Amino acid sequence: MQEWALLAVAAVLIIVVVSYVAPKLGVAAPVLLVLVGMGCSQLPGAPHLFVEPEWILVVVLPPILYSAAVNVPVVDFRRNFATIGALSVLLVVVSAFGTGLLIWWLLPEIGFAAALALGAVISPPDAVAATSIGKKLGLPPRLVTILEGEGLVNDATALVLLRTAIVAITASVSFGSAVGDFAYAVAAGVAIGAAVGIVSVWARARIQGQPVLTTAISYVVPFLAFIPAEEVHASGVIAVVVAGLITGHQSARRFTAHDRISERTNWRTIQLLLENGVFLLMGFELTSVIGAVADDEVTRALVLGVLATVALVVLRVAFTIPVIALLRRQQRRADAFTGKLESFVDRFTARGPAPGEEKRYDRGIRMLQRKQADVAFYASEGLSWRGGAVLAWSGMRGVVTVAAAQTLPEDLPYRSELILIAFTVAILTLVVQGGSLPLVIRWLGIRGNDEDHERREYARLAGELVTASRTLLESSTLCRENGEPFDEHLLEQTLERIIAMSEGIEKKLTEQDADESMHQRFELQRMMADAQQNALLDARASGTYASHTLEKAQNFVDRQSTRFM
Repeated sequence: MQEWALLAVAAVLIIVVVSYVAPKLGVAAPVLLVLVGMGCSQLPGAPHLFVEPEWILVVVLPPILYSAAVNVPVVDFRRNFATIGALSVLLVVVSAFGTGLLIWWLLPEIGFAAALALGAVISPPDAVAATSIGKKLGLPPRLVTILEGEGLVNDATALVLLRTAIVAITASVSFGSAVGDFAYAVAAGVAIGAAVGIVSVWARARIQGQPVLTTAISYVVPFLAFIPAEEVHASGVIAVVVAGLITGHQSARRFTAHDRISERTNWRTIQLLLENGVFLLMGFELTSVIGAVADDEVTRALVLGVLATVALVVLRVAFTIPVIALLRRQQRRADAFTGKLESFVDRFTARGPAPGEEKRYDRGIRMLQRKQADVAFYASEGLSWRGGAVLAWSGMRGVVTVAAAQTLPEDLPYRSELILIAFTVAILTLVVQGGSLPLVIRWLGIRGNDEDHERREYARLAGELVTASRTLLESSTLCRENGEPFDEHLLEQTLERIIAMSEGIEKKLTEQDADESMHQRFELQRMMADAQQNALLDARASGTYASHTLEKAQNFVDRQSTRFM
């Protein structure tokens, strides 16, 4: 037991060190962790680790998916749903059948069903390495959203396809039943995930101001969605993703600011340890996987893994070409439709609501505004062929490939060899594609959104928030929670600060150096918070003040400091 505890501690420390060093080296942390794991497995006295695949699929995968889903904006996911669906469903199916046919042709004695099962194992990319690199190097937000969305949903397609292929090894499966099983798995997964997401948000919203309790509930939400879905043979992956999307979307309305900050920090920590822990384990287990294969079959498995990797890259590139062509066509159509939609909105607004139809008119205005925003997004956020090249090269395999490969039936012929093929594909794509992706991005010269445009857009939104504050302060019905009026002097002071803030935003819209001024102000405020913290440490060291007084002062300083982080 102590040996396992020591290994766990060592793994956490390695993950932290590698995650800190990797950005400085310009390498994605998952790539470096795989290499470190391979190196650690060669150390004298290194144990032969084997983690049951069910632990990864049931215990590790749901929290990873949930932590990613809660941070994906639902609006962006909806706008890119067609592209995400094509990559996470159609491309996974094409990749599984394409590589399955290749492996069956090269290794006919295993049968097509087993070859298809392996194809399903190696077909879903893991977007962690790609998105971590993309965010660091400033890829367009739409490209990052597509990669994140693909990584969330494609695991469901692969696991359902794997389940069907394993059944087909011992029994016949028709095309119609396979499609029906997939449709049921998706529909039931969506229903269960939506129910869990809505109920959990409602329950957590009832516990206001207690982030420890709400965070504790959030820890079990992924399992509340995943386990029941799997029990009824639905897609647990889809259930977790839907629950996460609903939670992330409703958090701004239903949770307190403290709850949101606490949950964001906790789940990022969980995601860091679990996801990177699997990559470290992947490299560490490689020695054991190779050792389970007969000496005369290792070379053949490695060669098959290389050929399968090449096939996956070719299929992804070929599939990405029409996807980007359709996105560029969508952008041209949105450009042409913008003027027509604007004129229609102007006419609708000028006509005004009919008597008694005010609510229906307001709903129509909101729908038109959403449509207008969608069209503007498609017109301005198109993906170029250079972005398509990055999308095509972002096909690194990860958690699901490693775990699913080890769920292949024990009595399957050449099982150890098939697992080694899957590991070879995962490690090759991570090291080669993941290692070269930063160079590809720099070589293509891809840049994110225009910084000046983002600055102005942020300033406009901040202006709307300030206007809402002024409207509240100037309202004649404003009163405290107990019904008493606020102090007039306090209201005047607050209104003066809001007006000053409004003037600062106007300055931000017109002056180029407004950002520099804001950064200086935040930097000065952080320095003052540090000075307060140092004074508090001196007071603590002197022993002059009571412990409870020091604790209250520490909480105050911490709250002030979080405003400038």
